[in-house]
Amino acid sequence: MSLLQELYLPQRALFEEEALTFPLGQHLMEFCREKAIPTRKIPSHNRVTGLPGETPQQKYAQAKKTLVVGVKQDMRFQSCRPSADYQFPLMTSCPGHCEYCYLQTTLGQRPYLRVYVNVEEMLQQAEKLILEKAPHITTFEVASSGDPLSVEHLTGSLYRTIEFFGEQEQGRLRFVTKFTHVDPLLKARHNDHCRFRFSINSAKVVQEFEHKTPSVDERLQAARKVAGAGYPLGFIIAPIMVYPGWLDEYEQVLDTLKKELDLVQPLRHPVSFELIQHRFTSRAKKVILDRFPHSRLPMVEEDRKMKYGKYGMGKYVYPVETAKDMEAKMRDAIVRRFPDALIEYFT
Repeated sequence: MSLLQELYLPQRALFEEEALTFPLGQHLMEFCREKAIPTRKIPSHNRVTGLPGETPQQKYAQAKKTLVVGVKQDMRFQSCRPSADYQFPLMTSCPGHCEYCYLQTTLGQRPYLRVYVNVEEMLQQAEKLILEKAPHITTFEVASSGDPLSVEHLTGSLYRTIEFFGEQEQGRLRFVTKFTHVDPLLKARHNDHCRFRFSINSAKVVQEFEHKTPSVDERLQAARKVAGAGYPLGFIIAPIMVYPGWLDEYEQVLDTLKKELDLVQPLRHPVSFELIQHRFTSRAKKVILDRFPHSRLPMVEEDRKMKYGKYGMGKYVYPVETAKDMEAKMRDAIVRRFPDALIEYFT
């Protein structure tokens, strides 16, 4: 996918009335007028109705073409373990159509792209939490419910957030993206306080299941730019899938990554990795097959093991021995190429 194709442009935009009292809301409305994007006002960003589409596939596709502009009312930031202390959601959803995405079920019937315009209020609340926790470092994950880089060319919110955390002695920011339009962020004053992470996978997984996203090679090229800008850099390899030749394909990705990062040596910070095996729930499987009826995702319950979370929710993961083998081989493959790497977790 080329950069020009990557930049998201909605087919319609829905605005909360209150959102238009904020500068960002006004900016987005003016943008829509300039681009002749149809707009209408709605009472709440949580109650969006009237989107086109008859089948689940059509409704999903049309929701992804819809930008909803609202005001975040709830300033209670949720926990975001193991990635960070708190979520800091600038937006929800993303333009990608990744079949396995956990947001398929988390967002339910709201897969439309929703952006918040009261970013300054959110930053003030984050600062309060940082001061309460001082002198401990408090970390916020800005991509827990969506991919903010995918709409950064529309909002500029991520740049503002990075620079805010760059000024916080005890505050740190993390986010992850599949998108590659990183140039606007390269000059942000991050002061090493923001870990810029990319979600990557084998070429097979990206091609088969990560629709409407940049290729893995494009993501790695963008990562080289980010490393050159001095950001702490990280990678989420997820969801890791086992199939014939899987390890060779993941090692090919790591080889390409090493070649890209060798161009900006020495790196200012050790590279971090987060490893997540493929998993699914019964509910997720139903939603995925409604939206992608011909999906080839490996979702055969008999091939998996049920794992229960702390709230009693069950999900299907790889059998214990398969997962152990996956973790050991992935850790070995990473350390052989990046001896100083920080492997944060495998789950």
